[in-house]
Amino acid sequence: MEQPEIKVNHIETKSVMTKSNTPIGGYSVNPYVGCPHACKYCYASFMKRFTGHTEEWGTFMDVKDWPEIKNPKKYAGQKVIIGTVTDGYNPLEKTYKNTRRLLEELKDSGADILICTKSDLVLRDLDLLKEINENSRLTVSWSINTLDEEFKDDMDAAVSIERRLAAMKEVYAAGIRTICFISPVFPGITDIEAIIDRTKDQCDLVWLENLNLRGGFKADIMKYISDKHPDLVPLYDEIYNKKNRSYFEALEKKAEELAKKYDCRFVDNETPYERVEKGHPTIVDYFYHEEVRGTANSGKRNVIHNP
Repeated sequence: MEQPEIKVNHIETKSVMTKSNTPIGGYSVNPYVGCPHACKYCYASFMKRFTGHTEEWGTFMDVKDWPEIKNPKKYAGQKVIIGTVTDGYNPLEKTYKNTRRLLEELKDSGADILICTKSDLVLRDLDLLKEINENSRLTVSWSINTLDEEFKDDMDAAVSIERRLAAMKEVYAAGIRTICFISPVFPGITDIEAIIDRTKDQCDLVWLENLNLRGGFKADIMKYISDKHPDLVPLYDEIYNKKNRSYFEALEKKAEELAKKYDCRFVDNETPYERVEKGHPTIVDYFYHEEVRGTANSGKRNVIHNP
């Protein structure tokens, strides 16, 4: 997918820190609104309801200007997640450097910082990341849900999978904890075994999250499957129209079997902070986002009552 032309705005905000309802809790921090990666499956497109943007998702970005974080120690021991609804290392970060500014302000906070990205631009800040890692908990996560560059190009305008893998390897070698976030898992397309096999020697954790289809992008993804993978249409109909969970229930069992194969720990809705023996990342089951949202990474799930 080609990088779309981006309409850039500048906005002032009272604070860049927002309480998070993600599975791991803490604070969500997004130095920008909107994201040039324009992922076709991006759940964050719901943000348009609150920002007033009428442009297509992926074609605009607001550059935030926030008051300096004057008391960073306030966040000591707190989980701070950078990039929950935008990629802090999107291509425009080269120009605006908001994410680096944020890291500079938080570097002595003692916060448990997690950076979520699809980019290798994070390597620009490797010096700063090493400094933060000396005194705080730091983790960098890359979203990798395929090894097929053609499928990746169909889905987003971010850098190639190979560039993501190379960045992960370099950050891991620098002594910083890394995550391979296999998300979203596309039924019948994402090969979790191949991805784990490729990344197990350069990450400490593997996260698994299923594709959730809701809102405006459901029709687009279903059309893509119909056009490019017509053989998968019955499967997608079962999962996303008839709400049949058997595919992902079976995939959970396969993930647990893979953990045994690679001598890895397998945990449910919990991310232990640790460096693991090389080649044996902890595999974390975050399937069924509706069950783990807001559970603060507790290892427990919400009880969902289906009609």
